[in-house]
Amino acid sequence: MPSFNIQELISSLQQDVQQTLLQLESVQKIPADVLLQQPEAGKWSIAQVLEHLNGYNRFYLAAIEKALNNSAQQAPRTYKAGWFGDYFTRLMEPRPDGSLAKKMSAPAAYNFGPELDAEQVLNEFREGQRKLLSLLDRARTADLGGIKVPISISRLIKLKLGDVFRFVIAHQLRHFLQIHRIKQQVYMQHAA
Repeated sequence: MPSFNIQELISSLQQDVQQTLLQLESVQKIPADVLLQQPEAGKWSIAQVLEHLNGYNRFYLAAIEKALNNSAQQAPRTYKAGWFGDYFTRLMEPRPDGSLAKKMSAPAAYNFGPELDAEQVLNEFREGQRKLLSLLDRARTADLGGIKVPISISRLIKLKLGDVFRFVIAHQLRHFLQIHRIKQQVYMQHAA
């Protein structure tokens, strides 16, 4: 399993979140009716993708904060990823060329219908990113390998805090590629 310098890992993850926030600024300029438009029947709109991410953030940001609050462990200099956490992160994260290793279906609990308030969805996602940045800052002095966080599909399974951060952020990067594709499809439909 890969090992990371904790400070470098957190800085890299924070850069990914900052990049997501920059991409969000572009998304916020899109009219609400376009954010809610599904590119085709049964496919998610941009707002649905963001609400899917909000659903995960509701679970993981609270779980991460709770784990950090309940831990007095100090950070070692390095962090070694766990087998499951590294596997799930690699499965989720986009490849350097922007392609994805595997198409995945969302669990029913994280699959939201088209009736959404686009502005509310955007605001919640933006606030979630700010919270994520704050939690990453707090994690600079935490033991990313010693602190365990339950996963969303089974609270009985726990991953290392570092793996959870890597997974959550890889998941967001994956879906922002999806948002880019949806945006192109929807604007092509408007142009036609």
